[in-house]
Amino acid sequence: MNISTEEMDGGVTRVVLDGRMDIEGAAKVDLKMNVVAGSAKFLLLDLHGVTFMGSMGLRSIVVPAKNVHRRGGKVVLFAPQPMVEEVIKASSIDQIIPIRHDLEPALEILK
Repeated sequence: MNISTEEMDGGVTRVVLDGRMDIEGAAKVDLKMNVVAGSAKFLLLDLHGVTFMGSMGLRSIVVPAKNVHRRGGKVVLFAPQPMVEEVIKASSIDQIIPIRHDLEPALEILK
């Protein structure tokens, strides 16, 4: 699992995740995700490169998202693959963190 960040216009922090969000993958990104969530107000979680999402992976996106929300920020899940999106929807996480597949609508949520 790889993680990288990019600062975008409008104070949006894009976090790009790539690989498997299983127990091992989640352990690799947890610390950095929490650090980013501690300072970001608008977080775009780019999931296009995530090939698997398990329960620990879900936890790795929900906990930082809650931290951002607590501080009045916003989070959007961007471009998950169909299998990953299915897992997110099955766990109803899409009810608290919106999913978008196109960049402009994703950024609109973060305004």
